[in-house]
Amino acid sequence: MVYRNVYEAVLGTINFLINMILIDGKKEAADLRGELRGEVLKLKSEHNKIPGLTVILIGDLTPSQIYVRNKEKAANEVGLKSEVIKYPDSVEEKTILDKIKELNIDDSVSGILVQLPLPKHINKQHVIETISPDKDVDGLHPMNVGNLSSGYQGSIPCTPLGCYFLIKKVEPNLRGKKAVMVGRSNLNGKAMAQLLLQEDCTVTITHSKTKDLQGECLEADVIVAAVGIPELIKGDWVKKDTIVIDVGINKTENGIVGDVKFDEVSKVAKALTPVPGGVGPMTIACLLKNTIECFKRAQKK
Repeated sequence: MVYRNVYEAVLGTINFLINMILIDGKKEAADLRGELRGEVLKLKSEHNKIPGLTVILIGDLTPSQIYVRNKEKAANEVGLKSEVIKYPDSVEEKTILDKIKELNIDDSVSGILVQLPLPKHINKQHVIETISPDKDVDGLHPMNVGNLSSGYQGSIPCTPLGCYFLIKKVEPNLRGKKAVMVGRSNLNGKAMAQLLLQEDCTVTITHSKTKDLQGECLEADVIVAAVGIPELIKGDWVKKDTIVIDVGINKTENGIVGDVKFDEVSKVAKALTPVPGGVGPMTIACLLKNTIECFKRAQKK
């Protein structure tokens, strides 16, 4: 019986590897950084200067420090000018807004990012709206949100943009596909929906209060899960040949898991991102891409 169980487990693993595409976000991000490195060299040759990314970090939250350190490392890897400005938790909002205004008029700064979350006494909306839309590499300024919705040029939030690239790697032609966003945040769900609408997908935005969430997911050709509920999307929520992108990062007793129950969904999906190693690396790579795009648009003015 033991041998039979081992045999079945091995057979199941082989079947999984043959039939499902495990989307390697680390590899795709490395490939994108390689392309960006070449683009930076070309821009330096053409303009005798390079794009610059400035990150403002407030407080000492460990996750934020790790994210910023990874962003700085990636920026240096592709040849960007990178600067991190740090402030204590107690910093006044006016100090942050004044610094952003200073960076807005600094020609050596192509992109500005204020690491979230912010201390409670600092108004996130004030911070986002103070960043110049032309330097808003997070794509959160109302002007850039409107540009994305209208199909105009502007910065796109990094995580949805990374998801978009990963989906397109698996399925270049998305026309007519049914896409379901699980999560309605400005940062992920809404922006992701706009990107897929531009690809002629039929898009449904769902969330934790949707009445028949499982039924909605079962109709999808593409599922992007970004709702922050550990392993919400089960194997019997996904039909065969669906592309599933898991944005979730949830701390549990069993370690870090996504919003998708990986061991179940991997048996039915056409393609699936792991957590970690899926969307996360692409988010940082897309931040660098946005910085370069901001630089290029500035040279045309």
